[in-house]
Parts: sequence; C-alpha cells; structure tokens
Amino acid sequence: MTNTETIFTFIDEKAGKEQGDYLDGIISACESWLSGVETPNVTNDVTKEEIRRGLQLAILKGMKENAQPHHQMTPDAIGILVGYMASKLVQSKKDVTLLDPAAGTGNLLYTVMNAIEETANASAVEIDDLLVRLAAVSAELLEQPVRFYVQDGLRPLLVDPVDLVISDLPVGYYPDDDNALNFEMMPAEGHAYSHHLFIEQSLNHLKPGGFGFFITTVNLFESDQAELLQKYLKRHALIRAIIQLPDSLFKNVAHAKFILILQKPVEEMAAKSAPDVLLAKVPDMMDKGLMSQFFRKIDNWIEEM
Repeated sequence: MTNTETIFTFIDEKAGKEQGDYLDGIISACESWLSGVETPNVTNDVTKEEIRRGLQLAILKGMKENAQPHHQMTPDAIGILVGYMASKLVQSKKDVTLLDPAAGTGNLLYTVMNAIEETANASAVEIDDLLVRLAAVSAELLEQPVRFYVQDGLRPLLVDPVDLVISDLPVGYYPDDDNALNFEMMPAEGHAYSHHLFIEQSLNHLKPGGFGFFITTVNLFESDQAELLQKYLKRHALIRAIIQLPDSLFKNVAHAKFILILQKPVEEMAAKSAPDVLLAKVPDMMDKGLMSQFFRKIDNWIEEM
C-alpha cells in the first residue's frame, strides 16, 4: 500500500473501533499516533501531503456517515490549484502568514501551506467545535504552525494582517443583522450575504499588496446584491483573476464555483490604471497536455505582475 492508503487504513480501523461518532474516533486515532502509542506503518520518507490525503479520506468518510450539510470539504483538485497559485505569488517571501476565516477541517489551508516551501504560519477561524478539533489534530500531525480561533469568523478577529487569505466561502444569508451593521456590505434592507461579508473581513485582515483566494459560486456577480459587492471591491481591492473550475468537479452544475483572486492595493498602485484581469477556465484535469498549457498561462500571468 502507498503511505496515503496505509494512513487511511490505520485511522479508519482505529476510528471504527471507537464507540460513538466516527469523526470523534478519527481524533482519538490521531491522538494515539501523536503520542506514539500506535502508529501507521509508513515509510521513513512519508510526506506532509501523504499524511494530509490519508487524513482527508478518513474525514470524508466520516462526513458522509454524519450527513451534516455544513460539514463539507473543499475538493482536493481545487485545493491543489489554489496551493500552486498561492505558492507562486509568495515565492519571494519568507515567513508567509495566512488566514482562513472559515477553516472547517483545515484541509484547504493545509494544502496551501504544504505547497509553500518557505516557513508559513497560519490563523484558522471556525465556529464548529468538532471541526476545530479535527483541524487541530491534523495540524499537529502535519507539523504546521496554526493558531485556532473558535468563533464566528465575521466577529472581530484578534489576527494581525496577513500575506494570504484562503477561503472556501460559506454561501448564504448572514443571520446576525446587528453584527452585519459593522460591515460596508450590509444592505439598506434585508440580510447581508455571508460570502460578501467574508470577503470584506478578509480584505480587512490582508497586508497591503496581499492576496485573497476565494472559492465561491459562479453567480457571485449576478445576485441581487452584486452592485453592492462591485462598489465595495472598486474601493478596496483589485480583481486579479477569475478562474472558472471544471463542471466535472461538482455533482450539480448549478453548484459550480470559480476562484476569485483579489489583491489589497498599496499606495503606489492607486496612481496606476487597474491591471488586466486574468480570465481563465481550468480544462479537463485528466488531460495532462491541457493542464500543462493552463499552468504555463498561470506562470506567465504571475511573471507579468
């Protein structure tokens, strides 16, 4: 078996023997591994990505069994794409800082951190206690330095400005109107959209020149509050790229998403005209030739920045 398969089998067997919830069993299995009581029989050159993927498979199994709609993981293919682009954009930096304001199990965040070769430190915000415990034990196994905040990601965050924000945006209305009044994108009538507020929260916590990677629904700029979003972005951000994801990644085409890349302007950018926006569509990810062309296009775009 591969290291990934060995890790999944180890966690799956231990979690299955635990009484109660399978996801809690995953945490117990990982804690046993961390303490050295029982460890998977992996090779000495096991990588962080192999550990992450083995964990991911077990967590996905647990989420399917729980059937909880808010327990969703970002598809691996999307995480790898974001990781590739994010790592290229910060390749000249040392001690990169990241924030995921709606981290879930941390899988997307860890995919990006694993892709960044320089030292990276992250802050992860998540309101669901079970997901935080899964994310925390994963961070320990991956030896990734992450600080966790168990709270609503749209409440005030005690997080210093970061180089990168990564988020698979929660979509829908935000129910706390009183808190939403603290945001520019609170509409005059009705509820604000959570995904709009998460973009605003993220830009507030980006360093000037920093980048935000947002995985969001394809109708982001077509909703009834799209004008509010566009006005906000015109004042506070540069749209650098809109990358459409393959429909094949989603069970329902109506739930298809794209990657929105924003940059927080620095003063010297204000005097310049807005940069061209990269508009691209990810091809069939099984076609190596087309994917090579796509990555060359990304590389050229980053070189021209």
